[in-house]
Amino acid sequence: MNIQTVLLIILAALFALGLVLFQYYYKTKRKGRLTVVLSFLRFLALFSVFLLLINPEFTKNEYRVEKANLIVLVDNSTSVAASKDTIQSVLEAIDENKAIKGRFNLQGYGFGAKLTGGDAINSISSINQDSAFTKKNTNIAEALRAIQDIYSATNSAILLLTDGNQTLGQDYEFYGRNQKFPIYTMAIGDTTRYDDVAISQVNANRYAFLKNKYPIEMYLSYNGKTDVRSALKVSIAGRTVFRENISFSDTDNSKTINTLLDASSVGVKNIVVSVDSLENERNTSNNSRQIAVEVIDEKTDITIISNLLHPDIGALKKAIESNEQRSVSVKKSNVDVTQFDDVDLFILYQPDASFKTVYDYIQNKKANVFTITGTQTDWDFLNTVQKGFSKNSYNQAEEVFPTLNSGFELFNIRDFSIQDFPPLNANLGEIQLDNSGEILMTQRIKGAELNQPLLAVLGKGTQKEAVLFGENSWKWRMQSFRNEQNFKNFDEFIGRLVLYLSTNTSKERLTLEYSSVYAGNSSAKITATYFDETYVFEANATIDLKLKNTETEAVTEMPMLLKGNYYESDLSNLPPGSYDFTVAVRNQNLSKSGRFTILDFDVEKQLVSTDYRKLGRLANTTGGEIYFPSQIGTLLSDLSKDNRFLPVQKGEQKTVSLIDFRILLAVITALLAAEWIIRKYNGLI
Repeated sequence: MNIQTVLLIILAALFALGLVLFQYYYKTKRKGRLTVVLSFLRFLALFSVFLLLINPEFTKNEYRVEKANLIVLVDNSTSVAASKDTIQSVLEAIDENKAIKGRFNLQGYGFGAKLTGGDAINSISSINQDSAFTKKNTNIAEALRAIQDIYSATNSAILLLTDGNQTLGQDYEFYGRNQKFPIYTMAIGDTTRYDDVAISQVNANRYAFLKNKYPIEMYLSYNGKTDVRSALKVSIAGRTVFRENISFSDTDNSKTINTLLDASSVGVKNIVVSVDSLENERNTSNNSRQIAVEVIDEKTDITIISNLLHPDIGALKKAIESNEQRSVSVKKSNVDVTQFDDVDLFILYQPDASFKTVYDYIQNKKANVFTITGTQTDWDFLNTVQKGFSKNSYNQAEEVFPTLNSGFELFNIRDFSIQDFPPLNANLGEIQLDNSGEILMTQRIKGAELNQPLLAVLGKGTQKEAVLFGENSWKWRMQSFRNEQNFKNFDEFIGRLVLYLSTNTSKERLTLEYSSVYAGNSSAKITATYFDETYVFEANATIDLKLKNTETEAVTEMPMLLKGNYYESDLSNLPPGSYDFTVAVRNQNLSKSGRFTILDFDVEKQLVSTDYRKLGRLANTTGGEIYFPSQIGTLLSDLSKDNRFLPVQKGEQKTVSLIDFRILLAVITALLAAEWIIRKYNGLI
């Protein structure tokens, strides 16, 4: 409490005393005990009032000891499952070490493809032996990034228990250079290097066409010091269709083999690529790979008609042909219309008057069309040649941003994202659609939402049409790559739009979306969309999925769960194999069937030896060290003696009020009340 506050309290006491002497003793003849009691009560009341006004405060110092964090990251993937007892013993040694507990706050996390957990270390040391080490992928860099985000403002050290084999994400050795924490690595598993031949990668197109040949590209690698020979085989349904002898040495340790296979029949072809194991080879799980190719007997032909050279055309062609079932040709408007007989969909890019013959052909054939307009579109011609839409163009170019209509239901757009999509270029003007139009995207100009379509889908009977009111959609494809490092977001959206436009069947009430082949069960899902008789999405339906394993004849039934505007079944618990399935709407005579295959592939099982060299480089880069499980005692001793992690005493100064105003108000009230009662009782009022 400062001296000024003390002086104020003394002055308050003197002033209160002076008031009491003046009121009870100045020019008054009444003396005795009663006067003393009343004057004392008045003095206390007045002094309390002044004390309340002064509100004296004093400073309180609080001290606490802040420990560093020891963050234990445990690899929870299947590649370290054989070393789970070793990991358990390491965690228990940490948990039981008093020196470590005295210096660190212990936090434990597990990780596979992403970080999990976050409880105290003792919860990790009691990992359930049956449920741990089941993750199908390892992303060490993502786990380190998440820890840095959580503990960025603290003094921390990371202890990483892993075999160093990563299957997803950024290379953790290089990511470690961005870490602010020292990372101590513990190499889990077998560090011995064995001679090993492996199939590193197999590439093939997802689809092939009947009576054609399709390519298979195989990458093989060898880890060893001696010269070896082996044989590569490619089999379909147990029948060998390709064989080649290969040899490796210490310097010639990788091969790329290409071959062409015949697509002789329709259906899903399970292709097994295998290489003969070496003598005494320890890891044989990476000696084979299984892929699937679906052979189909039809192809969608799409023609882009344009008189302009524009990057939009190349972007559309790439996006559409990302699905091998579709082929795209680019032609000018003066082409002979007899070449259009096999076209399933026309894409008309910025039409002008020279498109008259093309429009006449489309109207006669009732063909489906996708129109893309822009700053060079002849709107006077376009408004007269068709009736689906019109625009009163002002010939003033403007940048138009997209806004996605989440209520669009003609086909599935739930996975399509327009995050950070750049604007398209379009001429300003009012747009009119016919009554069959459904808007997929609207326009936004300079932050203002317009009640104008940017992308709309039209339909009259079996003829379908879509129109995009803007050019430079190639920038959307580039932004998709920036967002996700691939073109999948944009390409799949264009693929769904093209699929909808290129089919002339009427809208179905029950539609399914699934893949005929899943590379492992982690991504296996089936989704369904169901509409009532008025073609409005029905969110209260009960949809059942029935699965039958074609090999074991085992039958599984499950309900599909509602997720927003679709139903979904997660098939991640199914074992690998081929399955027939039926999706049926309960109490409705409505169902659909299909078939899919789940491939038996676990990338973690391809990795046996611990990459301790890389873990060592990570530790050295970040100021840590690498240890092995047998060195757990040395590790704990080093951590407990490291001066970088000394506990720090921190003080906090708090200003605290000397009085509680609520209590003081109650005291003042009681004193005044007591004085009044005594005076009243003695007839002094």
